[in-house]
Amino acid sequence: MKYPLAIALVFLGIVSSSLAQRARSPWADSVVRLDINRHQYNFFQPWARRVSASQKFGVVVGKREIVTTANLLFNHTLLRLQKGGRGQWYTGRITWIDYHANLALLTVDDAEFWEGLKPAKLASQVPDSGTVELVRWSSGRFEVRNLNLNRLQVRKGQLTFVDMLHLQLDSEINGVGWSEALTKGDEVIGLTISQSRNKCLAIPSSFIRSVLQAQSEGTYRGMGFFNFYWQQSENPTTLDFLDLTGPRRGVIVTEIPALPGDENTLKRNDILLSIDGFGIDTVGDYDDPQYGAMMLENLATRNHWAGDKIPMTIWREGAELELLYTLPKADFDMELIPTARYDVPPEYVMAGGLIFQPLTVPYLKSWGSDWQRRAPVRLIHYKGQPPTEERPRLVVLSTVLPDAYNIGYQSYRFVVVDKINGQRISEINQIQAALEQSSDGYHLIEFEQGEPVERIVLDAKRLGAATQRIMLRYGLAEAAVVND
Repeated sequence: MKYPLAIALVFLGIVSSSLAQRARSPWADSVVRLDINRHQYNFFQPWARRVSASQKFGVVVGKREIVTTANLLFNHTLLRLQKGGRGQWYTGRITWIDYHANLALLTVDDAEFWEGLKPAKLASQVPDSGTVELVRWSSGRFEVRNLNLNRLQVRKGQLTFVDMLHLQLDSEINGVGWSEALTKGDEVIGLTISQSRNKCLAIPSSFIRSVLQAQSEGTYRGMGFFNFYWQQSENPTTLDFLDLTGPRRGVIVTEIPALPGDENTLKRNDILLSIDGFGIDTVGDYDDPQYGAMMLENLATRNHWAGDKIPMTIWREGAELELLYTLPKADFDMELIPTARYDVPPEYVMAGGLIFQPLTVPYLKSWGSDWQRRAPVRLIHYKGQPPTEERPRLVVLSTVLPDAYNIGYQSYRFVVVDKINGQRISEINQIQAALEQSSDGYHLIEFEQGEPVERIVLDAKRLGAATQRIMLRYGLAEAAVVND
């Protein structure tokens, strides 16, 4: 009696194994795990850093080519990839990355890694509703979960100030937003980027596909954007005031921030009637042939890149005009308060215990996830202001390391610097040169109007010795880190 039972158990094991193999998702051969070690900096102590580890996912899209989101790849020290959800890790490297597009291409030089992996197909058009599948490796098992796609929307990218198309999904799954692939049928329709409560955001495959195609053809010049602000024109009186004839349509240009080398000819109070051949309605939408009503900012990233000339029809001073708008290239350095500085350590200058740093969004994020409410109001005030030729960026006195040299000033912090020794300061690399120009044996540091402190006066002769003493006391290896 024991032998038939043993045979039955073996038979059941064979059947179970066969069913498991047949039930295995085809996406398991296209989705890989990433393990990333990177430097994480403390902007309140910019000389300090630690190594953090993160995991996310990537999708095989070509011969020895994997696409993933750019998030968490900045400042990385080690990148490893794993296939099959378990087993050996392989050293990987980045072959291309663009933080504004939030996309990166990776590869692994070890040929063994690619055995059994299959490229996935990126959908050229994504659905705007219905059920899609999220696929990923979880604890060595391949997981397939359903999500509901509720809409496409144009909003700022995760790592940039550029507006672009996103998928929004309803999700009850925990821990989503790490570049998991979203699939529909036999195509990838997006990569997740974030989750807030039961809402998940993703980059649509139509955008990913267009960027990767342009990059492979050598025509990708970076992300472009519309460098102007506009307002809706739903109130007909506004359009009457600007002498628009015919149907109510278009939006009104309200501001054009100055950019170096920008030769675009839009003017304040121009009415935007059409962009790239698409009519603009009074709320700022156009009728997209794939996705219906979309906000006009999407036209800057809809198969267009920096430097492209986009035709526009405008209404100006009672007449309809045609012009070509050249898309400026997205660059964090064109902001008064840069959104990000990737792949470089925090910049700072320590002089006599005074710590100077550039005012950036990463610095402001030191106040936590709710930084827009918790950071000093004086600093947040500058976030929405455009740069000027005189003041392209800002530098703050972030803190003072107490010492007999700076006695009386140790409570000053988070104040914007105006001038040092009469020289206007807008870049961190200007500080050291300014400190070489002392007047009458003193350094005069002046702050922006409205700051709680007007000026600081330091003994120029004792500055060098004080700086060296403070470095030794506080364990600073360098008195300054200024990136080229």
